[in-house]
Amino acid sequence: MPAHIRIIHSKEFIKATPGGQLDLEESKKLLLEIALASGPLLDYDIILDTRKAQSGMCANDLWYLAAELSKHCEAFSRKAAILCPLERFDRAEFFALCAHNRGFQIRAFTSFGDAMEWLIAPDD
Repeated sequence: MPAHIRIIHSKEFIKATPGGQLDLEESKKLLLEIALASGPLLDYDIILDTRKAQSGMCANDLWYLAAELSKHCEAFSRKAAILCPLERFDRAEFFALCAHNRGFQIRAFTSFGDAMEWLIAPDD
């Protein structure tokens, strides 16, 4: 069975202030735009590629982004893999946990290959 995967880069859903901090309101707007544009992509799994993200996010920011994601559950109803550098794995894993607690199939990865393998594996 062919896999349908959409890669979304951090610049598409994470907006930073000039000082490098997360602009939460702008990031929420970008997440909404992705959700609206994803309507015809409901059969796609997603890779959120944050390897080049430049903003600093605290645990509260990650929790609020996961809460915002839950408002658009229909657009993110399939598996989603967060791809991040090793030094930010704990943050990505925390975001995945917050989203998972809201009913999403989401996991954090530092390897593109591992993320792809998980996405194409049959659901349990």
